[in-house]
Amino acid sequence: MTRRYRFAAAHVLRSVVLTDADNERIYGKCANPNGHGHDYGLEVTLRGPVDPESGAVVSEAWLDATVRERVLERLDHRLLNDDPWFAERVPTAENIAIFVRDEIAAALGPESSAALERVRLHETRRNTFECGA
Repeated sequence: MTRRYRFAAAHVLRSVVLTDADNERIYGKCANPNGHGHDYGLEVTLRGPVDPESGAVVSEAWLDATVRERVLERLDHRLLNDDPWFAERVPTAENIAIFVRDEIAAALGPESSAALERVRLHETRRNTFECGA
């Protein structure tokens, strides 16, 4: 089961442990302290047995509410660098995908028959990042 979502967010790709020159060398124009934004596309894929009563791996309403509460409300129209999860992490698309993976996996919990298969984050038309469970 895969559901798609969208959110807009800004970030500054800079590491506090690097010099300005190293940040610029590694992140290029994305290291600009003023930041920049993206309209992200997000795909969340779950796997598991199909419940015989509902005919679904999980309820679409449950997944939508979980993504909204744990991801979208936290990241949409925000500067990602201000989020505590990114306090010691550069908010690259890879790290955003890891954040989403961790949040959804935690919401599923060990008792769930469904499991997180994949998170795919579309940052631009040319940049897509994916991580598995």
